[in-house]
Amino acid sequence: MDFEGSSREHLRAFIERIERLEEEKKAITDDIREVFAEAKTMGFDIKALRSIIKMRKQEPHVREEEEAVLSTYLIALGMLPEQEE
Repeated sequence: MDFEGSSREHLRAFIERIERLEEEKKAITDDIREVFAEAKTMGFDIKALRSIIKMRKQEPHVREEEEAVLSTYLIALGMLPEQEE
């Protein structure tokens, strides 16, 4: 494949943009790691925080459906008491 002037410049621009975004992503990832470390030093459970963040991203009906299925499975395995209706 042969790149001419304009195509070559577009390719270089795309690559450089992606590289900058990758650097920003790494910086943000590092920042998030620091926030989790700070929360941990204050006694918060990181696993629980990650679960809450995941849940907050979900639509309410999706989360409710997921929780209902999980409860059903836990009850079936004897890990939760059966709930009376």
